[in-house]
Amino acid sequence: VQLQASGGGLVQAGGSLRLSCTSPGITLEHYSIGWYRQAPGKEREGLWCIDSPGNRRLWTASVQGRFTVSRDSVKNTVYLEMNTVEPTDTAVYYCAADRYGGKCPDSGNYVMDYWGKGTLVTVSS
Repeated sequence: VQLQASGGGLVQAGGSLRLSCTSPGITLEHYSIGWYRQAPGKEREGLWCIDSPGNRRLWTASVQGRFTVSRDSVKNTVYLEMNTVEPTDTAVYYCAADRYGGKCPDSGNYVMDYWGKGTLVTVSS
């Protein structure tokens, strides 16, 4: 199973960016899809999850009200919409997939089954 996160780049603080998660091999709406990030020198952090029926679960309060997750089933793509970004949002962002009974895990510490290569987001001050 291959996943690919894309859309990263350099953005100024206060700006917006939309990351995409795609897969040529699986139908994303059949899985729970999580967005994670790992900043330099820090542990990986789970951000948001969207489950098979489309329910969303926020995993970390630091992005509440700024980031959100959505899905376009026609395009087989899950998005992470990032608004009002801050320099502390600088990280490599990953998407991951897991069946998990069609629901999102309660915690972003859960390690999903399938991971993609990340995309780097750099926020300048």
